[in-house]
Amino acid sequence: MLKLPEIRQWIIGLGIAADERVYVGKLDNKQERAIGVYERKGSGPPVTALGGLSCTSYGVRRISLLIHWTRSKPETESAAWGLFEKLREVTSLTIGDTFVSGLILQVPEPVDVGTDDNGVYEYVIWLDVLYQRK
Repeated sequence: MLKLPEIRQWIIGLGIAADERVYVGKLDNKQERAIGVYERKGSGPPVTALGGLSCTSYGVRRISLLIHWTRSKPETESAAWGLFEKLREVTSLTIGDTFVSGLILQVPEPVDVGTDDNGVYEYVIWLDVLYQRK
C-alpha cells in the first residue's frame, strides 16, 4: 500500500514548499506557504482482478493536495499552478520503494477554494496515484 507519509516525501521533492511546510493531516498553526496531503474519499468497488487480490497488480490511492499559500491571490494561484504543472510533467515515478504507473489528475486545473479564516488563499488539486501492488 502506498502511504501518505511516502507521498508527502515525494511532494517535498517537487520543490514547491519547504519540508516543514508539507504535512499529512491537520496544518499546525496555519503556516503560510504550506501544502497538505490528504486522503480523498472514493466511491465504487476496489480494484480487483479476476482471480482475486493475489492476481491484482495495481492499486489506486486517491489524493487531495491543499495549497495553503498567502494572502495574495496571484501568488497563491502561481504556486498552485506550479505544483499542477509539475504533476503533469512526471514521466517516471517511484514513491518510496513503490513503482507508480500513472498519475491521473481529477481536476482540469487547480481549484480555488477561497480563503481560510485568516484570509490566506487556498487551492486544491485532486489526483489518483496508480501504484504497483507488492
